[in-house]
Amino acid sequence: MFVRLSIAVAALSLLSSAALAQGAKLTDPQIAHIAYTAGVIDINAAKQADSKASNKEIKAFAKDMERDHEAVNKQALDLVKKLKVTPEDNDTSKALSKQATDKLAELAKLKGADYDKAYIANEVAYHKAVNSALETQLIPSASNPELKGLLQTGLKIFQGHQQHAEHVAASLK
Repeated sequence: MFVRLSIAVAALSLLSSAALAQGAKLTDPQIAHIAYTAGVIDINAAKQADSKASNKEIKAFAKDMERDHEAVNKQALDLVKKLKVTPEDNDTSKALSKQATDKLAELAKLKGADYDKAYIANEVAYHKAVNSALETQLIPSASNPELKGLLQTGLKIFQGHQQHAEHVAASLK
């Protein structure tokens, strides 16, 4: 329980980041980069789970995450090309990437059921944090209606991911 709570708190604090904490409004290029980075993070976690997980339900979940996040990121790349916008790296996306690298290294040390439980607990916490950031920060801050629409579509998909992760986590107990 403590591990899940600490993961959720860490993820939420990263999504609040320095730029947001200072009250600076995110620009659409920054929002696009944060959203894309969040997708890449979950794709990388899914790839790791595909190779390390021992539970077939965890492996199936990871394949779903990889497929869905790659599809949303492709839509995001297509949109920024269409809009002629260059995603802009920022404190939030940098912090997310650092945290994800650290988390993958931590998970890499685990095996079997310990890995499976830690991976799915992280997925629950990560999707909660990303969904909260989408709802409260990224969607309201987006200026471009097409970007806002893509973020709203992503939110619906990722809320489903959170529910799926919670279901899988409950089945491991």
